[in-house]
Amino acid sequence: MSEGDSVGESIHGKPSIVAAFFTRVGQVYQSWLDKSTPFYAVRWAVTLLLTAVYMIRVYILQGWYIVTYALGIYHLNLFIAFLSPKVDPSLLDEDEGPALPTKQNEEFRPFIRRLPEFKFWHSATKGIVIAMICTFFDAFNVPVFWPILVMYFIMLFCITMKRQIKHMIKYRYLPFTHGKRTYKEET
Repeated sequence: MSEGDSVGESIHGKPSIVAAFFTRVGQVYQSWLDKSTPFYAVRWAVTLLLTAVYMIRVYILQGWYIVTYALGIYHLNLFIAFLSPKVDPSLLDEDEGPALPTKQNEEFRPFIRRLPEFKFWHSATKGIVIAMICTFFDAFNVPVFWPILVMYFIMLFCITMKRQIKHMIKYRYLPFTHGKRTYKEET
């Protein structure tokens, strides 16, 4: 490989200005993500605000319904991954892998999600921002009869959530626990 063939390097072996700029932007972005990690309520409030701004924009413009539908399907997919365990109990044998406790006296094992909360928030927010950017381009404003998309999304949501809830009941897991149950000592 000759000098300057590697990605992001100029002829003289130093990183190019463009590569240095995008590296720096990536570092600043990651720094802000790292700083926002403990503030989950603020993160979700900002995401809900972005969602409201996006919905108001779509309502005022009276278009981009297919982008909104795609965003809804993407968020549904993220939500299902958020509710699902990292290791699907239906794919495991009885003696293989971690199992959720089924009796009161079994050891407590915390619920480990397939998609952690931070990644769920980050992906959902990125999806909203990308959908918002799409509303600035007429190429994404495909004419559709939006009530059919709404009905189809509602049907898809109900069927998917019904299947997920049945799975949760069958394999006895609840994705919204707050730690191990503690008992008061009787005196």
